[in-house]
Amino acid sequence: ITVAFEDPIFRAQGLQDDSYGEAKRFFEMSDWQLHEVVCHCHVGANMPARWAASRVRAAVSPGAGILAWLRAVFMH
Repeated sequence: ITVAFEDPIFRAQGLQDDSYGEAKRFFEMSDWQLHEVVCHCHVGANMPARWAASRVRAAVSPGAGILAWLRAVFMH
């Protein structure tokens, strides 16, 4: 979330801070979607950028679910 907040384009579009609640509001994600993207319980303390990108794509893609997530992981 902090990486997104550091992007001047997101801030210009209205991202107000790097909190969970603000990310949920700004990106229009459900708690489940945002948890899947940012929670360390899935990967530990460090998450490679490509994994984070795959999680974002899977969370916001039509048909987001386990099959969409698997497709994103193996295709990117």
